[in-house]
Amino acid sequence: MAKRRRFTPEFKAEVVLEALLGESSQAELGFRRHNLSQDQLSKWKQQAVENFTSLFTSTDKPTTESTERIAQLEQLVGRLTLALEIQKKALTLLD
Repeated sequence: MAKRRRFTPEFKAEVVLEALLGESSQAELGFRRHNLSQDQLSKWKQQAVENFTSLFTSTDKPTTESTERIAQLEQLVGRLTLALEIQKKALTLLD
């Protein structure tokens, strides 16, 4: 039984980019150069085209976890500021 070949994402990207640029035919690129079936190359191309939009989506939106964590930290800063003010007043009263 033949082992399944594993391809790195870099290899897949390189082959798909060559296919999308149209520098050579899909048959030449897939089977002759890289020993891939045309079905496999077509699947990789389809995956690449479907995921192109994710390249341009903004990742700047904070997640709910990070928003909750920020709120907790802001509350902690408020409590620590209040405790510091109380300690300063207590020191002035004792002097």
